[in-house]
Amino acid sequence: MIYHRRPQWQLKENTVTDEHLFLNRRQIIAGMGAGAGLALLGSGASAAMQPESPFSPRPARNPAFADPARPVTPESINSTYNNFYEFGSSKQIAREAQKLSTDDWVVSVEGLVDKPFQIGIEDLIKRTGVEERLYRHRCVEAWSMVVPWIGFPMRKLVDLARPTSGAKYIEFATFKDTKVAKEQKASWYPWPYTEGYTMAEAQNDLAFMVVGAYGKVLHKQFGAPLRVHMPWKYGFKSIKSIVRVRFTDKRPVGFWESLQKREYGFWANVNPAFDHPRWSQATERPLGSEERIPTLLYNGYAEQVAGLYKNNDQGRVNWF
Repeated sequence: MIYHRRPQWQLKENTVTDEHLFLNRRQIIAGMGAGAGLALLGSGASAAMQPESPFSPRPARNPAFADPARPVTPESINSTYNNFYEFGSSKQIAREAQKLSTDDWVVSVEGLVDKPFQIGIEDLIKRTGVEERLYRHRCVEAWSMVVPWIGFPMRKLVDLARPTSGAKYIEFATFKDTKVAKEQKASWYPWPYTEGYTMAEAQNDLAFMVVGAYGKVLHKQFGAPLRVHMPWKYGFKSIKSIVRVRFTDKRPVGFWESLQKREYGFWANVNPAFDHPRWSQATERPLGSEERIPTLLYNGYAEQVAGLYKNNDQGRVNWF
């Protein structure tokens, strides 16, 4: 007899808010092949703030990541409340982010790998495949959301890159184009945005490379056409609009860590017991609600990731 122990963050399916309350299915075009839907990523999303280009048929939802204990955040809310400092320091950058062109997007894989290479976003998707996962997202600013992301496990990217035995970390970098992203003209910021993880973190089952959301190609304000989502870490660790992946034996220093390491450290795992220097992390506000709810250690994913930090106090508590 097989006994399946439900992770802490899961509830029974009938307790989760119905997906149809939030997702617009009218744009899913019946009968199209998966390849045709994926190819839309490379042709660039619509200039609209809510992209209509669908994945069709919609990628299957991975049942292991199917039912977080909180309802899906409405697309209309979290697609208009975004951090993307390349386009401005307010949360209302969605319209400005539409200036980003995702046509012919290429990702460079470099560093300690068997052979450096470049790969277009379409080819990357074809070689990895995609699935849908429901994930929590917890911002260091103490707000949160739940999103139906579409993408592939980060370990598939690692396998494709074939890092050498000396690679201990993986570092990602965002685009840099001051003609498109006016805030990148600000010389006091260390552009381009970079972020990194240990190889063990990168190969954890939860680490996810995102190419879509809500059944559609990825919103530009979400970090189109390729971003990271690390659901047990604070949101600034989930880098957007990736153009470079580098494997290295030296610990990367991320964008925010280089600015203020006491507030935005490398480990940055969600921990309600360890406050930000300027505010408590004990509770959070789900987008669309005024209610504050308790924050869980590792954002509720302790069962999946606590083992990564069993010999590392910084990863568990002192993340600054």
